Amino acid sequence: MGLKQLPKLRRVVLAAPRGFCAGVVRAIDIVEQALQLLPTPIYVRKEIVHNRFVVEQFRKRGVIFVNELDEVPDGATVIFSAHGVSPAVREMARRKNLRVIDATCPLVTKVHLEAIRFAKEGYSIILIGHAGHEEVEGTMGEAPHCTYLVQSVDDVERLEVPDPNRVAYLTQTTLSVDDTAEIVAALKRKFPNIVAPRTDDICYATQNRQNAVKLLAKQVDVILVIGFAKQFQQPAFAGSRPRPRLPRLPH
Repeated sequence: MGLKQLPKLRRVVLAAPRGFCAGVVRAIDIVEQALQLLPTPIYVRKEIVHNRFVVEQFRKRGVIFVNELDEVPDGATVIFSAHGVSPAVREMARRKNLRVIDATCPLVTKVHLEAIRFAKEGYSIILIGHAGHEEVEGTMGEAPHCTYLVQSVDDVERLEVPDPNRVAYLTQTTLSVDDTAEIVAALKRKFPNIVAPRTDDICYATQNRQNAVKLLAKQVDVILVIGFAKQFQQPAFAGSRPRPRLPRLPH
């Protein structure tokens, strides 16, 4: 269904909660403070948040967004985005003598620390996440020799590890709770002794917003998800609604 095909709107209901999570707000505030205290240009590795409006406003004020640190001059100031980075990126920043400001979400840092712990204890680490996402790349970089990425139940079925009795799993923090539960169930069937993280890795703010979409789906005929195609949370939210009831609209 396209926007022109929508029925006449009689009532608009806003989901609650909605908007940025605390980790993203923290990252945006860090860039704001850097702009107030430091000379421009200030470099940010990757987009500080996948939101075109926020990124463009920062660009106008002297922030330069780069994909990799080889685009940053030696000795410059660089901010790591909320999604986190791998040890290899930190080492490159050290070699280039960069002034680093770390805006990594604390929950992402927790997942990194869990990966380090599991690797030291000799586990094969199964990371549930989206290939190519900055957060996944950073987490896998903590223990690339023993980390396996799965994105679906089919991936789990094809997975082979050195010792099926020495397996642990972690998750990307911004996934769909329902889809992740299906993959975790498949992992537990295949590896009965699999070790879970000490606490849930999926961001509580993501869970709350997905629950808000489910509640909203019981009250309305159509749900509009406002976002950008690059946002991985967006399809997660769209997937939270009862599929038979609500059509997915173009982004």
